[in-house]
Amino acid sequence: MSSHGLLGVPDAGAFLARLTRLDPAAPVRLRSSGGRTALWAQLPWDVLVTREVAGAGPGDATVSAGELLAVLAAGGESLPERRDTQWRWPLPPVASRAVESISGAELARLATAAAGTLREISAGGVSGRAVGQRAVRDALLDHVALVVTPEGGAPVQISQRLVQAVARMGFLGPKDTEAAEARVRVAGSWVGISAPYGVAWRQSVHKLTVMPMPSHPKG
Repeated sequence: MSSHGLLGVPDAGAFLARLTRLDPAAPVRLRSSGGRTALWAQLPWDVLVTREVAGAGPGDATVSAGELLAVLAAGGESLPERRDTQWRWPLPPVASRAVESISGAELARLATAAAGTLREISAGGVSGRAVGQRAVRDALLDHVALVVTPEGGAPVQISQRLVQAVARMGFLGPKDTEAAEARVRVAGSWVGISAPYGVAWRQSVHKLTVMPMPSHPKG
């Protein structure tokens, strides 16, 4: 029986726990290189997330995130049943470049404001008209939360999908500590936010919708 080969069990466990809360049936792909292993997963709102942990890993294998989390929680070393056919998403290129730094506190504020707006609209609608929660959620996720313009380069749009990914996966760090700085990265057609505890990626070829954000008491 194959071993998962992960040494950074607390880090892997934190990633898997967050992931399975968002998607209990999620597959996770483990890709190993140089004594470390990157865990990859696709969130329900079409964003790839990854966290690198210590350990030689299994090479390249896809398993159930829930099953791997259970093995790690029990102190086991075996790799769960492989589910390689469940992985259907391309990965961004290995080489990427940083184009801008962003305050972690600002990312946390943007994520919280969007969540508050979703609650308000779901409860009261828009101008008194009821709106489907799915439609509101998708519109908020497609909203361009930030635009950064690197020196000598084209503007880079960061959608709320990426902001929500780094916030809800805990990549900005514990809530009771000051959020560390994050970086916007570009790799080919991919745009990512690299935060202290993980990276969120999305292909920029997706059409993003710019919409005004309703006012929110917390900004």
